[in-house]
Amino acid sequence: MQSLVFTLSPGLELCKVIERMAPEGGVFTLCDSNTASLVYPLMTQDCPYLNNNTLIVTPAGDENKTLAHLSHIWEELQRLGATRHSLLINMGGGMVTDMGGFAAATFKRGMRCVNVPTTLLGAVDASIGGKTGINFGELKNEIGVFAEAESVIISPIYFNTLRKEEFLSGYAEMLKHGLLQSSESIHSLLAKDATRLDNQEMLELLRNNISVKQKIVEQDPTERGLRKALNLGHTFGHAFESWHLKSGSPVPHGYAVAWGLVCALILSHMHLKFDATLLRDVAKYVERNYGAPQLRCSHYNELVDLMRHDKKNVNATHIQFTLLKAPGKPETGHEAKEDDIKITLDLMRDLMHV
Repeated sequence: MQSLVFTLSPGLELCKVIERMAPEGGVFTLCDSNTASLVYPLMTQDCPYLNNNTLIVTPAGDENKTLAHLSHIWEELQRLGATRHSLLINMGGGMVTDMGGFAAATFKRGMRCVNVPTTLLGAVDASIGGKTGINFGELKNEIGVFAEAESVIISPIYFNTLRKEEFLSGYAEMLKHGLLQSSESIHSLLAKDATRLDNQEMLELLRNNISVKQKIVEQDPTERGLRKALNLGHTFGHAFESWHLKSGSPVPHGYAVAWGLVCALILSHMHLKFDATLLRDVAKYVERNYGAPQLRCSHYNELVDLMRHDKKNVNATHIQFTLLKAPGKPETGHEAKEDDIKITLDLMRDLMHV
């Protein structure tokens, strides 16, 4: 089971984790270019096990989560003398923990890793649950494996290095967890100005919010059933994200998820009578904080085609969605006809004034 550590002193906790694991093959750290300059130097002050000579840097941005950059990580691990008894510290956002986790799971047939998410999105989503991988063929997370990090050190200390867009990207995944938890939880999140929470308030919010995902993953680690609930909003969201990536104008993952949540709730209202008032409240919040995708009817066929490639589908002709009957009551494996998907996109554009 993955160990989660919630702390306001991430460097000190990382030292404790490394001492407990006692890796015989040495400690290596993967950062993206942003984390390497903004966070890594601060972490080395508190954790002497980190060494600039064993730092591997990859370009920042999800568009760099590719086979070429994965290969560079393997090459650097090999050049620096890493073994299957080494430990890889994945320090950064979701791109780093996704690709670093995949690199660790496959190098020398598997080495241990620890995730230190430095973004809100990484803390609440990507670093937890063992999903690793890279983008391939202009599709999100097309290649990967389930491989949990030994430990995840969660702290809001470095969130002040994030741009507002990056912070809001993570908050979208928190909204998803709120919808999966309860009516009280989602209404509480919609009422907050997340950018004004202090570190202690954010730490407690993270502890509660992440528990939603942790409980689900513990029951279904490889997504055979219940874990599919965590895909709420992601069938539409990944399509929006891949569409923007293909067009050369990538959007933050959480923005695409926020738009996908609105679509999933519309489809939930159509199929399961999800509450229309809460749907409108979520749509207003998303429009105010995330804007809206600039879709036209002429884009619908391309988006539907992208949804056909979603990993949750049993086959390419039946597109599956996670829907909500009510907050805290997800239903997985719902299939929607192409016409329903296009109606949903129409209604989303109306709700969000596109």
